[in-house]
Amino acid sequence: MTGNMEGFSWKLFLLSCLVVVESSAQDFGQTQFICTSVPKDMDLCTATMQNSGPAEDLKTTVMQLRETVLQQKETIMNQKETIRELTSKLSRCESQSLPAAGPGGRRPGSKNTMGDVSRGTTDTLAQLGQTLQTLKQRLENLEQYSRGNNTVQANSLKDLLQNKIDDMEKQVLSRVNTLEETRPSSRNDTDQRNRVESTLTSLHHRITDLEKGKETRPTDKFQLTFPLRTNYMYAKAKRSLPEMYSFSVCLWIKSNASPGVGTPFSYAVPGQSNELVLIEWSNNPMEILINDKVAKLPFLINDGKWHHLCITWTTRDGMWEAFQDGVMRGSGENLAPYHPIKPDGVLVLGQEQDTLGGGFDATQAYVGELANLNIWNRKLSIAEIYNLATCNSKAPAGNVFSWTESNIEIFGGATKWTFEPCRSHN
Repeated sequence: MTGNMEGFSWKLFLLSCLVVVESSAQDFGQTQFICTSVPKDMDLCTATMQNSGPAEDLKTTVMQLRETVLQQKETIMNQKETIRELTSKLSRCESQSLPAAGPGGRRPGSKNTMGDVSRGTTDTLAQLGQTLQTLKQRLENLEQYSRGNNTVQANSLKDLLQNKIDDMEKQVLSRVNTLEETRPSSRNDTDQRNRVESTLTSLHHRITDLEKGKETRPTDKFQLTFPLRTNYMYAKAKRSLPEMYSFSVCLWIKSNASPGVGTPFSYAVPGQSNELVLIEWSNNPMEILINDKVAKLPFLINDGKWHHLCITWTTRDGMWEAFQDGVMRGSGENLAPYHPIKPDGVLVLGQEQDTLGGGFDATQAYVGELANLNIWNRKLSIAEIYNLATCNSKAPAGNVFSWTESNIEIFGGATKWTFEPCRSHN
């Protein structure tokens, strides 16, 4: 009888070992567990510590492991809940699909993530705004976990969130564009859309900081991204330019848009919307406009790689020079000679202005990435331009406009990303 009881105890202990192994393997992947025989009336952990090295150290290790396992389980459950809620909310938006093409001329298969037009743009935008605010709240939970943990699960969740938010952003912005083209929007609709776009921008910034594993970055180490041709996605300088009798403007640019990359920047003043513009539209080469006068620039940039551009100009005889990647590619004269660049204007990035600070045309919008836009009220030397293109420590910063986050406001879903010149090169 005693033998039978002992055999039963061994079977019970082995069964418990197998249960622990199976349960743990499901949670933590490939691991190894060792079962040790112990008297049937003794506590398992106590027996293990008695048979394995210094008891005090082992006890501490076991307790720490237990605590870690519990924390990991709790974290995994929270992350699974986050994914379920995120997927559920996205599914509710995506389930509102357009019908098949019929008398109304709608194309089959296109998603209507902002609801049917008949419901009104105000209702659908309000619904999306609420959804995005929920995403933002869930992302705050992820940030809190990410600060204290650097695990594969956290990184996987961040990737999932990034992909879903990117997909949602494209659908939202595309749908807003369609609504604007098909229906006149009221002021209330525009306010609703601006709030949604502001939330999208905030989400992108938070995701960026998480991906880089830090909460802050140097104020000049960033780039702007314009993923779509729209008439509302842009950035704006917070202050105007002064009167200038000469200037140099330099920037990093990356685009493969065709035809034409669009308008990297435009400066408009009262009475003249084309006071200073850099633009490449349709199949035309890139051009610089000063007081609506044009010079064609010998730049070749729409290859999807980072390029450094510099243009210098002086009012005397309208002399100009164009540099790409630190090398002069062309020069000319008689470009708005003896016309100083006027003050009290608006500097916009990503759009061409037909009116002061507005009148944007989607066909002339910039598509791509740009960074380190700096402007000087003098002509830079060839050596200074080369230092800028090669990220030399002696490279000067713009004395009229310098590339810092505090000098720029972004609108309409344009996004900021961390950028290191030359390190991020191509």
